Parts: sequence; C-alpha cells; structure tokens
Amino acid sequence: MVDVFWLEQSAADVPSGNDWLDAREFVCLNRMRFAPRRADWRLGRWTAKRAVAAHFNVPGTPAALASIEIRPEETGAPEVFMGNRRAPVAISLSHRSGLALCMVAPPGTKLGCDLEVVESRTEAFIADYFTHDERELIAEASSEDRFRLVALLWSAKESTLKALRAGLRLDTRAVVVSLEDAAPSRREHLFRPACGPNDWRRLAVRHTDGQLFHGWWQHSDHLMRTMVAATATAPPTQLHVRTYVSNRVSICS
Repeated sequence: MVDVFWLEQSAADVPSGNDWLDAREFVCLNRMRFAPRRADWRLGRWTAKRAVAAHFNVPGTPAALASIEIRPEETGAPEVFMGNRRAPVAISLSHRSGLALCMVAPPGTKLGCDLEVVESRTEAFIADYFTHDERELIAEASSEDRFRLVALLWSAKESTLKALRAGLRLDTRAVVVSLEDAAPSRREHLFRPACGPNDWRRLAVRHTDGQLFHGWWQHSDHLMRTMVAATATAPPTQLHVRTYVSNRVSICS
C-alpha cells in the first residue's frame, strides 16, 4: 500500500517576491507575457515546492525552496530536482480558480490529481466526454447532485489522463470511472461534505486497454478533489507547512 500526501495552497499564500524560484524557473517566468498565466504558474510552483519541502522535512525558507526545482517532462508532467539532481519522489499538480493542489508519492508511482470547481455543464459536454454507463449514472442523479457528479467523473478522468502522461490527447471515453457509493441505495449520501482534510472516498478508473487505477475523491463546498495511482494507495494525508513571516514562524496547513 503506497502512502500519498497532499497540500493545497491559495494565491494569497504565494509571496510577492521571486527569491524562492530556481534560476531556470525565474527565466521561464520572465518569458510569460500574460499576468493570469504568470499567476497560475507561480501558484503551481509554490504549492509543489512547499509540498516537496514538507515531505522531505526541508525548511520553507526562500533559499531552501529555491534549491527545489520543478521541471516539466516532455509530456508536461512535473518532475522534481533538488540540488540539480532528480529527487526520489513523484508529484502531480492541478490548479483552478486561485487554488492549487499537489499530491506527493514515492518515486516511480504513476500518479495524477485534479482540482475542479462544481459548475454547470451542458448536455453536449456530457455527450462528448462521458461513456454510455457514465451518462446513465448522471441521468439518474438528482438535479442537486447532477453537477457534482459531472465534476467528480470529469475530475477523475483528468487525474487518470495525467497518470497516463496523456492529458487530453487521449479520448476521455477511453477511461471509465466507477464509484464505490454510486449504487442507488447509497447515493443519497454520496456528496456529504468531507468531515476533515483526510476524509477521502474510494473510486476506480479502468482504461480500455485493461489498466486499472486506484483512486480517492473528496468534496467540500464547491470544490472536487481527486487523485489516482496505478498501485493501491492509502487515503491521501494532508501535509502541514511552516510559514516564515519576518522573525516569526507560524504553522498553517
């Protein structure tokens, strides 16, 4: 059973300066012309560095974070380097609406995560991106749960496509999501809010080629979080990070 850890940060957590970036990251940032893209990129890098630092018990000082570099693979998936050497860790990143989510797992883990906002989706969207069985599950949902279910299924697909290093280059209908609590007799409590940061529920995703991904999901407020891995994992455990402000140290999660 593989242990997975997670951290979520908001745009408000990201410092205004860039002294926590590696030199190559700083060059990459300066190439970005548009402010929203720069903000999303900085938020993702900040969250990943904070998660990796907490995972390895590294201080969260700017100098220590600058020694952690997040590089994109050819597929775009993030890789972690520490002291210019590949770190023994696997990560996955997602950001949405001023929030970023990072999952951390042992090296070699085929891992993917996604953060989605529960929002209205059209019938055309559902018809284009979901399998027949998934569409039937959506059709059976109450009007209150419909958009939550769409967000959950879509998020699980996104997580799996990241784990496959494929992204949306792969047809989303090639991965089929199943939920442990989707039976009609249990569906009434499907979207109960998470009782805490480590309250996760099981899901599974099967690729049409036979690959099985084990996953977890969590719903709180208007957000849906999912993660999957090619190996069975324990429920993700939230990381806690130290925030350095002047000469004071405070703990936040």
